[in-house]
Amino acid sequence: MKNLAITIVGAFALFSFVAVQTGLWSVDGAHSRLGFTIVHNGITNVHGNFTKFTMEVNTPNEDFNEATIILNAEASSVNTGIEARDNHLRTADCFDVEKYPSIVFKSNAVKETKIKGTYTIEGDLTMHGVTKNVVLTGVHTGSSKNHKGTPVAGLHITGAVKRSEFGMGQVSPGLSDEVNLVADLEIVQN
Repeated sequence: MKNLAITIVGAFALFSFVAVQTGLWSVDGAHSRLGFTIVHNGITNVHGNFTKFTMEVNTPNEDFNEATIILNAEASSVNTGIEARDNHLRTADCFDVEKYPSIVFKSNAVKETKIKGTYTIEGDLTMHGVTKNVVLTGVHTGSSKNHKGTPVAGLHITGAVKRSEFGMGQVSPGLSDEVNLVADLEIVQN
């Protein structure tokens, strides 16, 4: 009987770890990173991120199935750690931030895969004035409460896009066309 009680308590604890409360969530910028990597000279990854972005997630269920996600990043906030490179990325050669100040993703479908807590996220990515349908992978990395007692959830989102499909030409001869997106996000229930 004691083992049964321990098993039930353990199962409940596991369920509470992966459960998400329904409602509207927003990104906690202090505990989140919207990043990317791109291969240079075919041998190494160059890393970067966007330091200014917002994200809203609306969860109609107690998981992320059928959630809606809207993400908006300021293209001018691109940061690779090298000021000269970042300034070049902001020009018409790449992001053209004067003409296209925002990078926007809006989900069309979020569906759980056969692996619990892993989701296929399909949506429209608008960058450099071009909108393309992209498919990303999302993993719910856990749920908790922050220091104020407000529910929080972790998301790890990955995917790949080709710069050329968004009208971004050859920025540098050594850079690959494919850009890998990597976001580690903590969202807070509103």
